[in-house]
Amino acid sequence: MERREFEEHLTNDLIPFWKDLKDEQYGGFYGHMDKDLKVDKHADKGVILNSRILWFFSASYSLLKDEDLLIPARHAYEFLRKHCYDKSRGGVYWALTYDGKPVDTTKHTYNQAFAIYALSEYYMASSDADSLVLAYELFDLIENRCRDKDGYLEAFSVDFTPDDNNEKLSENGVIAERTMNTLLHVLEAYSNLYKADNSQEVADRLKEIADIFSEKVFDTKRGRLKVFFDLDYNSLIDLYSYGHDIEASWLLDRAAEVLDDPEYTRKIHLISDVLTDEVHRHAYSKSERALYNECENGTDDRKKVWWVQAESVVGFRNAFEKHPDRTDYEEASEEIFSFILDKMIDLRCGEWYENILEDGTKDLGRGIVHQWKCPYHNGRMCIEMCRRLKS
Repeated sequence: MERREFEEHLTNDLIPFWKDLKDEQYGGFYGHMDKDLKVDKHADKGVILNSRILWFFSASYSLLKDEDLLIPARHAYEFLRKHCYDKSRGGVYWALTYDGKPVDTTKHTYNQAFAIYALSEYYMASSDADSLVLAYELFDLIENRCRDKDGYLEAFSVDFTPDDNNEKLSENGVIAERTMNTLLHVLEAYSNLYKADNSQEVADRLKEIADIFSEKVFDTKRGRLKVFFDLDYNSLIDLYSYGHDIEASWLLDRAAEVLDDPEYTRKIHLISDVLTDEVHRHAYSKSERALYNECENGTDDRKKVWWVQAESVVGFRNAFEKHPDRTDYEEASEEIFSFILDKMIDLRCGEWYENILEDGTKDLGRGIVHQWKCPYHNGRMCIEMCRRLKS
C-alpha cells in the first residue's frame, strides 16, 4: 500500500468527478445522479452534501496545494453562505431546492456540525476570515440553542423549537432523542475548529464531549459505542455499528491529538484502543477483505457499505501507527483498500458503489450521488492516507 495509490485515486477519479457536478447557474453542486450516471439538475440540494463537498475541496487543496482546487471550494462556500445559512434566525437548513430556496427548514445539530467542519477547513485552506466568523456563529448557536445540561440534542424547527421526531438521524425502527452519530460529528467539527484557531472555549467543549463518550456512550462491558438514546442516555436498541465504531476510533484520537492534553489523551485512548480491537475481532472478514456493516440483536448485516470500508482503512492504519506490534491492523487496512480497488469503484466514473451485497452484487443504492453520498468518506480516506504514508 503506497501513498501514490491514494493520491492517484484522489486526483484522477474523485476530484474530477465532483468538479463536474458544479452548478454554474444556481450555485452549489447538483444534488442527485442516478444509477445510469444521469444528473438530475432539478433535484433538491442537501446542505450536508454541500458542506462535505466544501470540506473535500478545501482539504484536497491543503494536501495538494493545487490552486485550481480553491475554485470549487470557493463555489461551495459561497452557496453555503448565501443560500444554506439562515441569516435571520441563524443556522443552516437541511435542504434547498435546485435554485437555492429552503425546502426543508429543519435545523439539525448534526448539520450545523458539518457546516463548522467545512468552514474551518476552508478557513485553513483559504485564510478567508469571514468563513471562520461564520464557523464561530454556528459554534455559538450549537452551544446556546442545540444542547441541554447533559449534552447535545438533535432536531429543531426553523426557529429552534425542539422537534421530537428525529427521523433524519434515527434508524432501525427507533426515534432517538440523542444519538452517538450526532455527538461524534460535533466532536469532529470542534476538533477541526480548534485546529484552525485554538480557542480555549472550543477545547473545553471537546473535553466535555470526550467525557460524555467515556461516561455515557462507551459500553465498557461490550467494548463498543451505544448508538441511540433517550434523553437520559438509556440505550434504545441492541445495535453494534461497526462503521461508526472504527470511524470513532480515529476521530476520537484526532481530538486527543489537537487537544494535546495528557489526561484526555489517556482517557480517549482507553476507548479508541478497545473500539479498534473489538471491531477487528467481530466485523473484519479476512477472507472477504472487508468490514461488515453492523450487528443488530446479535445478527450481522454482512453487506459492505462504501463509507464503512473507507473509514476502516483509516481506522486500522491509525491503530497500527499507535501500536506497531499490531501488524494485523496494518494488514487489515491494506486488504480493505485492496477490496475497494477491486470491488467498490465504479469504473464508469471513478466514484464508488454504495454497497457490495453479501452475494457480491454491486449495488448503487439511491444513486451515485445523493444527499448522503458524497466525497467525504472516500475522499477523506485518500487525504488521510496520503498524510500518513511517507511513500
